[in-house]
Amino acid sequence: MKHIKTDLLVVGAGSGGLSVAAGAVQMGAKVVLLERGKMGGDCLNYGCVPSKAMIASAARAHQLATAEEFGITSVVPEVDYAAVKQRVAEVIATIAPHDSQERFEKLGVTVIREEGRFVAANRMVAGDTEIEARRIVLATGSRPLVPQIPGLEDLPYLTNETLFELQDKPEHLIIIGGGPIGLEMAQAHVRLGCKVTVLEAGSVLAKEDRDASALVAEALRREGVDLQEYTSATRITGQTGSIMIETNTDHRVEGTHLLIAAGRQPNVETLDLPKAGIDFTSSGITVDEVLRTTNRKVYAIGDVAGGMQFTHVAGYHAGLIIRSALLSLPAKAKTAHIPRATYTAPELAQIGLTEDEARHAHGDSLEVVRFDYDGNDRAIATGRTEGWIKVMVHKGKPVGATVVGPDAGEIINLWAMVLANGLKMSHLTSMVSPYPTLGEISKRAAGNYYAPRLFDNKLVKYLVRAVQSLLP
Repeated sequence: MKHIKTDLLVVGAGSGGLSVAAGAVQMGAKVVLLERGKMGGDCLNYGCVPSKAMIASAARAHQLATAEEFGITSVVPEVDYAAVKQRVAEVIATIAPHDSQERFEKLGVTVIREEGRFVAANRMVAGDTEIEARRIVLATGSRPLVPQIPGLEDLPYLTNETLFELQDKPEHLIIIGGGPIGLEMAQAHVRLGCKVTVLEAGSVLAKEDRDASALVAEALRREGVDLQEYTSATRITGQTGSIMIETNTDHRVEGTHLLIAAGRQPNVETLDLPKAGIDFTSSGITVDEVLRTTNRKVYAIGDVAGGMQFTHVAGYHAGLIIRSALLSLPAKAKTAHIPRATYTAPELAQIGLTEDEARHAHGDSLEVVRFDYDGNDRAIATGRTEGWIKVMVHKGKPVGATVVGPDAGEIINLWAMVLANGLKMSHLTSMVSPYPTLGEISKRAAGNYYAPRLFDNKLVKYLVRAVQSLLP
């Protein structure tokens, strides 16, 4: 067996693992990278990239179908589902070289395309190679969680790992799960001409602001998605092309294809973690505030660390690992400044505390300010007025922001900077936005925070009158 000694061993070539490997090798460390599947991980191959490419195609189809709102004759779009999937594949192929084995080997990383498992605290075996490392970073990600539903094991079903390979347009797609993945794919498919039913055991987008989630759900229903909340599958029968699902509401749903979008589970089973003294649960690997496992030589980042499961969180973790594992600098993982977004139409984006969370944390001292899209001139001009921004403020500082509406994922970026740097609402009022832009809603929300302090304040009015009386 071949033996390698290295400074850093990275397991998993997804967003987090690639960022650590690239940063570490360019700073002078010897790096070995293990990847058992495709370079780029879930985000590039099965998640963020293909889903957003498909959503873009669906949006174009929707524009054609609703063009009359802009004085143009609407048409029923002719959707070539296979061509849509071909475009998705082309988008992946365009981005793939940045995450490729060739690029990382040119950077100086030793890339081994094998599955790794621990044989000791600081040693792993991958294929016919044993790697001994000063530090090890586990970035193995997660995979679709498949619920135990009677009959499901006998039926071909789709997950995000197989959906984008499907070439024939589903006549009736049934989706189990009303989270971000389920709703994004539900809207995309109904816009591409499919019949879509979503079964959600609770409320859709349950982790999000209740009013914002309700607005998204209303929009999907308006477009034709059969959204059934508080409905769970109790038994599944049939085959691809003829699927029947029994539910807890005694209602039967029949469709042609089934997509499981019921959550994620960490990839830990093949790592032999006990041999390295690493604790883990069903949620992921146990880590401390610096992302270190119960083995001080080993770190875990991204989805497998059991926290927020977003590509940008894995990238954020990677930066912390560079500081901590390579430079021995303090670097604690935080979550209050991490944004998230669901790319439905309207989009829903959140950072920090939701209104309910903020009221629980701050009680009566919390102030909530809001501004609606229909008060924004750019939104009116472009016919995209559905939505609003809501900002939770405690003692002059935002502690959370919710945006639901067009480009919410872009608008939340400003609030990510505000929360990350501890800025006050006064910093937002000093900002000048170009006119007309959707981004003005952030400044208008900040203005709404100060409006009652200025316009409903008797002292301010008295001072203004006094000053005016003294002017020539």
